Amino acid sequence: MDWGSPEFVIAIIAVSYGGWIVNNWIRAKHGYELEDEWGGKSSKADPNEQRKIELLSNENAELVGKIDRLQERLQVLERIATDPAKRTADEIEALREKN
Repeated sequence: MDWGSPEFVIAIIAVSYGGWIVNNWIRAKHGYELEDEWGGKSSKADPNEQRKIELLSNENAELVGKIDRLQERLQVLERIATDPAKRTADEIEALREKN
């Protein structure tokens, strides 16, 4: 085989790609990040991450519900604080008469 022949260039390319495939196979087998032909990395998905995302989503929904209830209570308190005193006193008296 001549050093400048097309077969030699193709052989070098084939060995390079073969080495890259073996390298990525070994890295994947042992849990390391894989790299593509441009040097970018792709990490292995952690099964615990999906569970963490689900827990955080549930907690977020719960907190949003609490905030909504607190906003409703705040609106009631604001209404009570801004109502004229006479109207509030009349409502209190009406409630006392019911009991």
